[in-house]
Amino acid sequence: GGRIVPRFSELSADKLGKAGLVREVSFGNTKERMLVIEDCANSNAVTVLVRGGNKMIVEEAKRSLHDAMCVVRNLIKDNRVVYGGGSAEIACSVAVSKHADTVAGVDQYAIRAFSDALDDIPLALAENSGLSPIEEVAAAKSRQLKEGCPFIGLGIMQEPTEDGYHYCNMKNVGVFETLIGKQEQIQLATQVVKMILKIDDVIAPAPQQ
Repeated sequence: GGRIVPRFSELSADKLGKAGLVREVSFGNTKERMLVIEDCANSNAVTVLVRGGNKMIVEEAKRSLHDAMCVVRNLIKDNRVVYGGGSAEIACSVAVSKHADTVAGVDQYAIRAFSDALDDIPLALAENSGLSPIEEVAAAKSRQLKEGCPFIGLGIMQEPTEDGYHYCNMKNVGVFETLIGKQEQIQLATQVVKMILKIDDVIAPAPQQ
């Protein structure tokens, strides 16, 4: 609750804040000291202390905290969610592929290519998990079409089903992503591809003699 005072001469009681506890804490073998202010009367700020064995671990922890805070920010801006495990991309791929059947002409091939590109995300998810990507995504997509359920994705951490695949209902296992984040990912990727397609020629320097 304190206010910033540029000069000591302007310091007065009404500009001071209140805290329940002020203490100095030492950390680690280097005895680094930090001043900790707790139980503040009126504070909207929180300080997170990140420690690790080396700089790489600290940077990874900071990145994870930043990602988590961005998710919370996105949910505050728009609380709608889509389910993860590649289920959203598979459902979008199915919908785009169905739309391609209604389009005549060359545009149909571009729409089908967009549908195939959406499958790359669950394919990468399955491959990074050590599973057979084509078989797992095909099984999940087949189950989506059979049950008419767009929530079915790749349950990497779940036990395999009776037919040996890892698809499951992402809603039941509580795996989801923010809708606004998913929209930005797809829109940004589409814009990058459009920029690349606009390049009709590449000028490269001649090799030095």
